[in-house]
Amino acid sequence: MPFSVSWHTLLDELDDLPDGATLVTPLSHNRFRISDVQEQRVIISFEDKDEKRPLQRDQFETLYRRITDAPNGFQLDRLPPDADPYPAVWSLHPRFEIDEDAGVIVETDGPTATQLLEAETEPETEDRTEPDLDVYADALLLVDALERHDVTTLEEMETEALVNLYTLLSDVQRNANSFRQDVADVLLNRLHHDRPVNGPFGSVQRTSRRNRSLKDDEVVLAAFEDAGIDSERVMGVDRDKVDDALEVTELAESDVYEINESEYVRKAEVDEEVKETRLQGLKDQLAATEGEEAQELRQEIEDLEDRIDELTSFRTGAEVHE
Repeated sequence: MPFSVSWHTLLDELDDLPDGATLVTPLSHNRFRISDVQEQRVIISFEDKDEKRPLQRDQFETLYRRITDAPNGFQLDRLPPDADPYPAVWSLHPRFEIDEDAGVIVETDGPTATQLLEAETEPETEDRTEPDLDVYADALLLVDALERHDVTTLEEMETEALVNLYTLLSDVQRNANSFRQDVADVLLNRLHHDRPVNGPFGSVQRTSRRNRSLKDDEVVLAAFEDAGIDSERVMGVDRDKVDDALEVTELAESDVYEINESEYVRKAEVDEEVKETRLQGLKDQLAATEGEEAQELRQEIEDLEDRIDELTSFRTGAEVHE
């Protein structure tokens, strides 16, 4: 299909978008809207930026060629910086679809999904269930402990309260780190290098960590001997001596080091304002709770207090066996 036909099909889809329709970029997950549709360009505006940006027709055509020339789809991480609005817009075309898990945009004959977010409706009361997670229970206990004591003056707290607080903090840290790693393992497959992904509370990005360890002594010494370095200069294979020797030879680092690279997720940014707003909303919601729901909440709090007393109270060995 000629590009001009696909281009005008895309423009028709853009013209038919409802007012306020929001799209999300596949790599950075930035939200934007279509401000204007013209023959030679599409004007977009980002939700979190007070600016408009033109997306040029020739750039759409370049991406179109790359998508249609790739039988298994075009890899999104090959896009230039700040170019991920282009595939998001192309996803509105009935023959193009983004597969974020695979990190590609593909041409297909079947039904396709788009990067168009569903219209936001009035918030409904969410049905919540208690997750079977250690960190959840520990966090509840910690929140209760923090509310029971004036932790702004730790020096004035009783020793027993400090012991309980320290224990809960330790448990939350351990279980939160474990659960954080589980989340990171799933996120790692959805992130691309140098492409931060945004969420309401902040953003994360994929990066690499490089570790190296010396190979066996015999391998290291033989490599340096072949390079004309006396083995006595690195006898014992001291890392500092090895590094000094590497600087005066043509040996590659990999000749004497076992090098492994591992990828991980790191926190790139935290939006404290959004977090504070969410926390205040939870406080307001709790304060406004009335009727049967309030009675259920009070009962839950009483049960939690009993659980706290049981878990955190000090009991002697004699008391346990009575």
